[in-house]
Order: sequence, then C-alpha cells, then structure tokens
Amino acid sequence: MSEDLETRRGVVTRLGDGRQRLEFRRSWPDPVEDVWAALTEPDRMARWIGTYEGERAVGATGTFTMTHEEEPVGEPMTIVECDPPRRLVVEWVQQDTDAWRVDLRLSTEGDRTVLRFVQVFGADADVTDFALGWHWYLAKFGAEVDGSPAPGEWAAFLAQVGPAYGRP
Repeated sequence: MSEDLETRRGVVTRLGDGRQRLEFRRSWPDPVEDVWAALTEPDRMARWIGTYEGERAVGATGTFTMTHEEEPVGEPMTIVECDPPRRLVVEWVQQDTDAWRVDLRLSTEGDRTVLRFVQVFGADADVTDFALGWHWYLAKFGAEVDGSPAPGEWAAFLAQVGPAYGRP
C-alpha cells in the first residue's frame, strides 16, 4: 500500500440505512501473528492505545482505558468476537457518545499482513474528528508493529494531517 496521506485517510461510506461506515486499511510485511500480538498483547497495547483490565474471552467485559488521551477514563468494554490471529470485535461506551463497536480484521495479501479497521456511526454523526483520532492511533499502532517513528503529540499531528480531513 502506498504510504501517502491520501491513501492512509479513513474512508467514510453511507450504508443503506443511512449510518456512516469508517474504514482504514494498513499493511505491513510482518507476519499476521506479529501484527496480532501488537494489537492484543497488554504491554504492546499500552504503547499505542491503552490498557484493558479484565477477562480476555468472547463475551467478557473489562475496563478499557485509552491512556494516550488528555484525560484517560476507564470505560466498560466487551469482547464481542475474537478469532486469533484474524479478527477482534470490541464494543464499549465512549464518554459522552453512543456505544462504539470496532471491528478489526487481519488478512494476508501477498507477502503483507493487512489490517482492516471498521467502525459504524449514526447517520448524523460528525465522523471527521473520530477519523482523525483513529488515524493518529493507527499511526501509533504502525510504529508498534514495525518500529517506525510514532507520530508526535496530538497537536502536531493535527496540524500536519488535519487539513487532509478539512480541519485547519
């Protein structure tokens, strides 16, 4: 996959019922097991997104904290589906929003492992800020996978990437 900003942006499409579907695709030359480990192992998760405290099984609910936010808040997260090393679906109540459901799928295309990240929002949601946030987190995830430099602090990242999303 190309590494330019245009191809790395989240793509929003409308579903038949009016809801908005946000999708990101990323790929690495690393084996699917290594990408899965960066996605799910506690010490590696903490470096790119946060922590999950609780049982790690389908149907289990624990506390998820996005520790890289300005004000980290632990929130209930449920593991909806888990098929290592190919699929993880989680749902949680994000502060001041509807419940979030994030679907993460790993596949192999040629000699690359591809991550497909999908989240569906209501018909009237302003998805742009969410897309920017996930773009930043996925850049941090990519750094965890391949050892590349992680994106800078949020303000610097926003100044660099925001205009591509229509945010000055």
